[in-house]
Amino acid sequence: MARSGPFRAWPFLLLGPASALLAGCALSVDAEQTRVCRSALPALNPGARITVQRVERGGSARSIVVFYTAEHPDRRPLDRFAVCRFAAEGLSPGKADLIALATEAGPISGASLYFLKHYYIDTPEGVAGDPGSPPLAEVAEIPQEAAYSLQQLVSSLPRTAIYALLSVAYALVFGLSGRINLAFGELAAVGGAATVTGAALALAAGIGLPAVGLSAGLLAALFAGAMHGAAGGMLTIGKIRAASTQPSLIATVGLSLFLMEYLRLVQSPVTVWLPPVWSEQWPLARAGDFLVTLTPISLVTAAVGLFASLSLMLVMKATPFGLAWRAYADDARAAMLFGVNGGRLLVQTLALAGAMAGLSGMLIVAQYGGLGFAGGFQYGLKALIAAIVGGIGSIPGALLGGVAVGLFETLWSAYLPIEARDVALYAALVVFLIFRPGGLLGMRELTPRSV
Repeated sequence: MARSGPFRAWPFLLLGPASALLAGCALSVDAEQTRVCRSALPALNPGARITVQRVERGGSARSIVVFYTAEHPDRRPLDRFAVCRFAAEGLSPGKADLIALATEAGPISGASLYFLKHYYIDTPEGVAGDPGSPPLAEVAEIPQEAAYSLQQLVSSLPRTAIYALLSVAYALVFGLSGRINLAFGELAAVGGAATVTGAALALAAGIGLPAVGLSAGLLAALFAGAMHGAAGGMLTIGKIRAASTQPSLIATVGLSLFLMEYLRLVQSPVTVWLPPVWSEQWPLARAGDFLVTLTPISLVTAAVGLFASLSLMLVMKATPFGLAWRAYADDARAAMLFGVNGGRLLVQTLALAGAMAGLSGMLIVAQYGGLGFAGGFQYGLKALIAAIVGGIGSIPGALLGGVAVGLFETLWSAYLPIEARDVALYAALVVFLIFRPGGLLGMRELTPRSV
């Protein structure tokens, strides 16, 4: 088989733009710290109406400055500011622990800070008293219906990227071997656990920056997904030589259950959550008081998913590995006659598919904070539906199917009863299997298709 150097180097191609995107958000103000600091303002100005003007990073480490206006009924408005300093930052669990507070009049005492934290900020009254973010930004005014639809589409970006990457994993394996691996949802959970481990190692090394922690988690997720995907896939697909696909399918169900229990024992039944990062709201448009927003982490998640998808397309089109994969998928016997090593190609494909699943798990943790040992099942099932809808065995079809399923879920949740969403999705799968079993980019008949 031709040399596969570009294939071996593809994860490093992913790290450059991903790290640049992560680092680009490093100077943003932490939304959780901003909320805690804002919550203290009503207690500092009893009876006043608080209007937050802007929030900036403070001059000292782990601090932010909130500039606001306090309006009392019997006097003119006062422009004030509060400087809040926290115990940690980034991915550290204690990043929302307020350890110092100062105003234009000077720092408040330790005793006052203690009572403020424990008897106001940490109470339901303190949470309800949060005066909110600064006034609406100067953004384009659009109709109410358009603003609502735009917000739904923006919110669907991370989920669509996750489905697309998991769908590609199914397509890679099925396109080469004609077999479906039902354990990709659990491989995503493995990637999620590896992401938390990588971030924890960065914290243990004294580095709490989100960019560093998530980059370490990205590397760990790619490695763990590739390793578990290759090992599990060889046992359930590579070593089962039966002409029927049923033994392999049943074996992958066993692999799914094994990985689920394996994760439960390794990471415990309790899900470890990462603190939210880059969760401040970026305004995009408005309709009256309704503001369409996008969070930086959503943009990062969608961008990493898009770049990984485009990189995979490049790998499949312009590398010896991709050429060998397409040749073997079209005609395995002819490809072997031309020197393609089928066994090695299968291991590489399983590792690449596992890495895609691990990357999707990393994106789930980055976006939503965590993924339990059994949390990957639903993601894997819906990604399988996406792969079938797009044309299972086709890489572009899998990506298109992921986008289609993500948009379907988003639009159904926005305009129709959300409790019927999954039922409608499974019904749509039945319709596709009846009228177009080859999927969007496949053929009408369930036969080998162009890969």
